[in-house]
Parts: sequence; C-alpha cells; structure tokens
Amino acid sequence: MKKKGELIRDEVSEEIIRITEHIATTEGAHNVTVRKILKVLKATNRVFYNRFHNVGEVLEIVYRNAVYRSHESLESKIDKSKHFFEYVTDVATQALIHTYEVKMKFSGYMFEHDSLTEANCNWWTDQISKLIEYAKENKLIKDVDTAMLSYTLWCFCRGYNVDSVTRKLSMEEAIKYFKFGFGCIINSLRIDNG
Repeated sequence: MKKKGELIRDEVSEEIIRITEHIATTEGAHNVTVRKILKVLKATNRVFYNRFHNVGEVLEIVYRNAVYRSHESLESKIDKSKHFFEYVTDVATQALIHTYEVKMKFSGYMFEHDSLTEANCNWWTDQISKLIEYAKENKLIKDVDTAMLSYTLWCFCRGYNVDSVTRKLSMEEAIKYFKFGFGCIINSLRIDNG
C-alpha cells in the first residue's frame, strides 16, 4: 500500500515518461507542460502529481535515459580489424550522430544538463582515456597526459556538437566539418604522422 506522500511508480509513470520524451523531441523541452502530457494521456492532474513532483523531474528522467542510450550505443571493444585512427574517427562520428539526433530537438535542456552533470563528463573522459591508453601502449600516438587529452577531446566533441546543433547545420555538414577538425587533432598526435 502506498504511504502518504509517496509517489507511485507504475505503467502510467512509464507512459508519462514516453509522452514527455515525445513532446520534448518533437516540440522542444521548453514546450513540455503537465497540461500537454495529460491531454495526450487523457488523464487528470492527480494522475500526474501522484507520480511526479513536476515536469522537471520527468525531463530529468528523459535526459538520463537519453544519456544512457548514448553511452550504451558507444561502449564497445576496440575493433582491431580497422586501422586504429579510422576506428577512433568512426566512434567519434557515431557519437556525434547519436547525440545530434537526440539534441537537435531536445537541445537546450540536454546541453544545460550535460554541462552540469559531472557523471556524464566523467563517463566520457573515462571512455576517451581508454582509447588514449590503448594508443599509447601500442605506440600509435605520442606520450601525452591522458587526463588532459581526454578532457580536451571531450570539450572539443561537446563544443562542436553544441555549435552544430545550435546553428542547425545539416547532419551531412556537421559530419563533414567534425571529421575534418577531429582528424586534425588526431593527426597531430600520431607518431607516424601518416
């Protein structure tokens, strides 16, 4: 039995999250309101407020789910059948494509939370650090400070993503410019410079 003041977590909660995500990605997070959610759900205020304190709480869940899907799609072992630098460029490009698609409609909220979420920064820099360490161990790149480089690359990728989404570059344009800039950085680190 539900205690007084305790929020309900059930199928309706999941439906509210799905509706919120749909509104946020089609109309923008700033356009999500309890009224819009309830209109789609065909329910009363009580249904919403028995499950969530406010829209911000639901948007936070949508944000965390999007970040989780992004992380999940990028966690993989190094593909040794590809040249390392081609593999790294492909991984970075896939990250751009995935986040670009999500953030194009959900941009303000996502970018604001990306900046404030230490765990997200840590996850990305940890993933980048693994690639840097692999490249150093295999003498593919110069001996560099892994922590500093991983943070720098995260900032480059995130900053690039913010700019391309904010300026509404086409996906093709965003990928073209991203690959060029990322390639310049990667090539400056290569031992063989080839």
